[in-house]
Amino acid sequence: GSLERRRCLYLHTGRACCQMMEVLLGALILVCSSVSGGSAGGYTGLPALGGIYYYQYGGAYSGFSGADGERAQQLDQRFYLLKLPIARAAMAVGGCLLVFPCVLILVGVLRVPWHFPAWLLIECTLYLVIAVGTVPALYYFFHSLLSVYNSSVCKEREQLYQSKGYQGFWCSLHGAEIAAGLLGCMAAMAYLLSAGLAVRDYRTVHEQKQKPLQL
Repeated sequence: GSLERRRCLYLHTGRACCQMMEVLLGALILVCSSVSGGSAGGYTGLPALGGIYYYQYGGAYSGFSGADGERAQQLDQRFYLLKLPIARAAMAVGGCLLVFPCVLILVGVLRVPWHFPAWLLIECTLYLVIAVGTVPALYYFFHSLLSVYNSSVCKEREQLYQSKGYQGFWCSLHGAEIAAGLLGCMAAMAYLLSAGLAVRDYRTVHEQKQKPLQL
């Protein structure tokens, strides 16, 4: 009854709303990261997609034959393997940013901060660590991707596809990778906001728990 209503009230607080936004951002980062490294792409990946890709890229890759086709496949596989560790690391970060606020929402619903106000200071510290740690993580993400795109494998792959008239295999960041970076920046700002809200709520809980003693 009243206990359940008090627990549900937490979901209407500013901190809970911010945490739900963090869940959404973490899920989007996970999705964008999986798009970045989810397929070998190009010669080895597009035929399996069929449909519009079949017609857009000339049908059955008629421009490739013999040694060119084998070379394209080798370059695709090597390019995919170069990007795979970066994509997996980004997906792991996105997964953590998805799970962490879910845990904090559960903690808030169970009213742990009310019974143990110091938890809010711990929560604030965790928020700050994650927000600050996002900066070097984003640097590593983009630095590693640019290293892959500047590699001889990517350059040779790009030239091979362009020589056959295929577009879309440029050695540059694509939309999902840029979106993952922007979402990471938004997540960092959301965690900084949550840190401030945690400090505010700590003061509020501390004052409310002191009132009976003053009476």
